[in-house]
Amino acid sequence: MARVGRGCCGTGERTSGPVELREPEPTESPLSTFPNLVVISHPLVSHKLSVVRRVDTSKKKFKELVDEIAMLMAYEVTKDFATVDTEIETPLERTMQPWLTGKKPAVVPILRAGLGMVDGVLRLMPSARVGHIGLFRDHDTLQPISYFVKVPANAEERVFVVLDPMLATGGSASAAVTALKSRGATDIRFVCLVAAPEGVQRMLRDHPDVRIFAAAIDRELDENGYIRPGLGDAGDRLFGTR
Repeated sequence: MARVGRGCCGTGERTSGPVELREPEPTESPLSTFPNLVVISHPLVSHKLSVVRRVDTSKKKFKELVDEIAMLMAYEVTKDFATVDTEIETPLERTMQPWLTGKKPAVVPILRAGLGMVDGVLRLMPSARVGHIGLFRDHDTLQPISYFVKVPANAEERVFVVLDPMLATGGSASAAVTALKSRGATDIRFVCLVAAPEGVQRMLRDHPDVRIFAAAIDRELDENGYIRPGLGDAGDRLFGTR
């Protein structure tokens, strides 16, 4: 089936000419298959993610859009934060209005690619504490190897938002959540741009209490453990390395 790409009011470049698109195979809804998954469906998020996926998107534009998508996704991730009616004074009168209460948020990127999402989330929650978990995936075994963990104290009193642009095999995500739980964390959300079904299933098996927020769930992992269609290696594209 041929379709013609059109520019729009977002940040993408205008395309022209017919573009061959692969017809998706009918599949069961990921929301019914994975009760731990929340796919954030919004035109702005979808459009920006499409530009991120493009092979010709520059490093500068890629970084800007990852930041913007993370900020937009943070609205959904935080929508169940508790509030309490509190008396405040406006220039005209005293009134009862909602005020955030409950556990304090902490943002934890998985190094290094997760760093690209931190500023966008902090734009909504500037007072959130920031931790870091360093993991890399062994390219032969595809297993995560930890080299650094530093998170805020009093983990049991915080809501942890773990950031990584991609959820592939789920190994790194599971290891990061395990590290947080070992330090007392009980409220953890995982946020990614794209997820593979295999990674979501791994998280459901290892940590069924952790909700995954994704801008898209992609088709599959290939034989090398890369998400298809995916967006390439997010770390390399964020920092200009190969």
